[in-house]
Amino acid sequence: MLRAPRRVVEAVVKRIGSISPRFPARAFAFGAIVLASGLPGCGGMYYAVAMSSASSRVEEARVLGAEISAPYEYYYAREHLIQAEFEAEEASYSDAAHYAETAEEYAAKAVEVARAARRSAGDK
Repeated sequence: MLRAPRRVVEAVVKRIGSISPRFPARAFAFGAIVLASGLPGCGGMYYAVAMSSASSRVEEARVLGAEISAPYEYYYAREHLIQAEFEAEEASYSDAAHYAETAEEYAAKAVEVARAARRSAGDK
């Protein structure tokens, strides 16, 4: 983990403290440094957001019956979701996020087709 030199932290605390004496300058400086040092390793966080969104969309497609009405889109999305989980287990978070994004895209298509199929079945 990256650490800022003590003099940098003290300079930030001093500068922020002079702006607003009631503001918890030390806490702000610590949070800013932690955030800045954690940015290079945020792939896991991006993957988690993408995976959550994709899995929700795939589940929505399943509930709407996309397995029957949009099998290509549904199974393509589901397999990409499985591959995203595998890539995340291997710590390839950028690849995992890519697979999760593709899964969400195809699950959205499956949802559209399933909804259209339901509407047309209701019209008959």
